[in-house]
Parts: sequence; structure tokens; C-alpha cells
Amino acid sequence: MRSIHKPRTRAERRYQRHLRVRKKVAGSAERPRLVVHRSLKHIYAQVVDDATGRTLAAASDLTMGEGKKGEKSLEVGKQIAARAKEAGITSVVFDRAGYRYHGRVKAVADGAREGGLEF
Repeated sequence: MRSIHKPRTRAERRYQRHLRVRKKVAGSAERPRLVVHRSLKHIYAQVVDDATGRTLAAASDLTMGEGKKGEKSLEVGKQIAARAKEAGITSVVFDRAGYRYHGRVKAVADGAREGGLEF
């Protein structure tokens, strides 16, 4: 149990925001959840069916070469859209996972929209 005035870490604050978002956003078989994870170096995206607890498609920038992180994020969005379409998914719910809808997270969403996903 934490004391009232103990400062929370950045990760703890993001996790609390993520839980607030997850109260409102849930993926189903018809409209799975597109969740984004952003680290300092890399970005990851996956399409999750929360009813069964399965990951239906995933993409990350780990295999990409040189380039700016924003450009790589756009490519990850396009990759996840292509892999989701292979799995027969056209519509998703976007989960920003406690991050601001800005920068690399927004670039993933834009890339997924360019790739043909609807949200």
C-alpha cells in the first residue's frame, strides 16, 4: 500500500491512465482492440480479441533498419493493418494504452488507417 504523499513513478501514472482507458475500450471478435506499446527506442502494436484473450496480429519496428522513430511508427501502423486484413479484420477499436494520442502513437493510428483499418 502506498502512502498518500509518496510520489508515483511515471510508469505507475501511465498504468493508471491505461486502466481508465481500458474501462471504456474493449475488443470483441467483430471489432478487436488495436493496442500500442511505446518504449524509448521501439514501438509495438497488436490486435487483441478480449473475449478469448488471443492476439490476432502483431507488428513492431524491431526488424526495420535505419530511420526516424516517427517514420517507423507509420510503417508499423501499415504493417499491423496488412496483417489484420490477412486475418480477416477490417474494423478495430484503438487503445492508446495510457499514452497521449500524439507523435508516434498517432503515427501508428494514421498508418493503420492508411492501410485500410477502420476505427
